[in-house]
Amino acid sequence: MKRRSFLTSAGVGVAASTLAAPAIAQSQPEIHWRLASSFPKSLDTIYGAADTIAARVAAATDGKFTIRPFAAGEIVPGLQVLDAVQNGTVECGHTASYYYVGKDPTFTFDATVPFGLNARQQNAWIYNGGGMALLREFFDGYGVMNFPAGNTGVQMGGWFRKEIKTVEDLKGLKFRIGGFAGQVLAKLGTVPQQIAGGDIYPSLEKGTIDAAEWIGPYDDEKLGFNKVAKYYYYPGWWEGGLNVSLLVNKQQWEQLPKQYKAVLEAACFEANLTMNAKYDAENPAALRRLVAGGAQLRPFPRDVMEACYKAATELYEETAKTNPKFAKIYEPWKKFRDEEYLWFRVAENSFDNFAFTAGLKR
Repeated sequence: MKRRSFLTSAGVGVAASTLAAPAIAQSQPEIHWRLASSFPKSLDTIYGAADTIAARVAAATDGKFTIRPFAAGEIVPGLQVLDAVQNGTVECGHTASYYYVGKDPTFTFDATVPFGLNARQQNAWIYNGGGMALLREFFDGYGVMNFPAGNTGVQMGGWFRKEIKTVEDLKGLKFRIGGFAGQVLAKLGTVPQQIAGGDIYPSLEKGTIDAAEWIGPYDDEKLGFNKVAKYYYYPGWWEGGLNVSLLVNKQQWEQLPKQYKAVLEAACFEANLTMNAKYDAENPAALRRLVAGGAQLRPFPRDVMEACYKAATELYEETAKTNPKFAKIYEPWKKFRDEEYLWFRVAENSFDNFAFTAGLKR
């Protein structure tokens, strides 16, 4: 009798558990967003971060909350993603905020600052160094929420038709370069060109530009820059750790259920980590292939680096004097950067310099 009672109650329990999951899922609304990316689909790492976010959000909400990514140009051009999010054309966008320094140079802090922070330091500043609060206050003026959603790590210096031997070689150079770095180089006579990723190759091939930078070997190989420019320079001093953001229309964000907000934030964390990891894993082999194929690897000369650093520092100080929003972030950011530099010199840099050199001698 007891056995029959147990089986009956167990059956009820099983039935209840099978009904519970659909009931919980049904309690949440169906929400479908569109995401405009600044990047072409061919770049599976930087564009792929949007796919990572979309896949994680859908899986965690049983398909109730979906985000459909669109490549640059499918809804809006790659450099107009912020506008599309701000005016509600799309609910969210995946982009590098330094594309919008023409609106306000303060956007550069959400992406990267020349001679600024590397990927780990950028994450430290945003997540734990007060950066997020400062950036959120700034983005609030545009009706947008920002979420770190990818990092490229330190980048290469780009592809050049001619060698860069002195600072004089920068004068008159038509150089595709994004963000605040273009203004730094303009102080040295360079003619910066901001061109979306998918449009760089034809511009370089036709001679509309003399040089171009993008990210690093893995993407540069895919885009074929080695076919139209010979000299490959390093390092990309303007992008020590480019943070790529998910920008969300603030009204749309506020309408999300609490659980969906948590899922989306977690998905952005995942995208931030996996983008950096994939570039670090893929770039070494790609660099070897490019060099084997004839790319001439060159470091920027020391005097060029020093001139660029001086120009960058001057530009920051000049901008801070005339732009209160920039100054409000620049001062605490600079203090954080200086502290990070001291710490990294003690442990990270010491380890890297010894281990990398010793490893190559084996």
